[in-house]
Amino acid sequence: MAQNKLTKKEKKEGWKLLFDGKTTQGWHTYLRDTVGAKWQVRDEALVFDPSKPREGGGDIVTNEVYENFELQLEWKVAKGSNSGIIFDIQEDPKYSATYLTGPEMQVLDNKDASDNKKQNHLAGCLYDMSGDSTVSKPHPVGEWNQVRIIQDKGHLTFYLNGIKTFEGQIGNDEWNNMVAHSKFAGKSFTAFAKVAKGKAKPATLPAAAPGDSETTKQE
Repeated sequence: MAQNKLTKKEKKEGWKLLFDGKTTQGWHTYLRDTVGAKWQVRDEALVFDPSKPREGGGDIVTNEVYENFELQLEWKVAKGSNSGIIFDIQEDPKYSATYLTGPEMQVLDNKDASDNKKQNHLAGCLYDMSGDSTVSKPHPVGEWNQVRIIQDKGHLTFYLNGIKTFEGQIGNDEWNNMVAHSKFAGKSFTAFAKVAKGKAKPATLPAAAPGDSETTKQE
């Protein structure tokens, strides 16, 4: 597929570009109306630039809400990077951060990031809930990684570079047990993953360069 372009067949199938390769149209900083200055479009990629003023940062999220979907994107990071792709975000002032409501696929430099000690914190894993080094196979720093996140009536499937890293059902007993044994069992996370529908955010921490082609198919 051409980067940041859809074929006639893909359009007919229901695919939609989330990033046009030229602008940040369709995105905004969480709980704000515009996109902060740290977010730049360079070489048809959406890039987070840590050199820009601090107030220009923050997570960016889609303008639209998605429920049953397949999300495809690519990301690459610099040495030591730690970030994530969060979805089903409930954007409301009572939730100060995206991760208070949305599950996350981890984005990480597995080799040099400081958060590489816990197995389910590795790239491609369902962050702090499921996954390990047997399924986390990111490409070396500076190379693009391919992501697919599929959600169908709360049934989640993650792929990183063609390898399935997670499959499960939001809200069932197995899911609730994973939440109970994670950081999301804390009192700050009472609204975590309660709704299988919401907005999405790409990777955001310094030096992360998410997606030169981000597409979603809404079922």
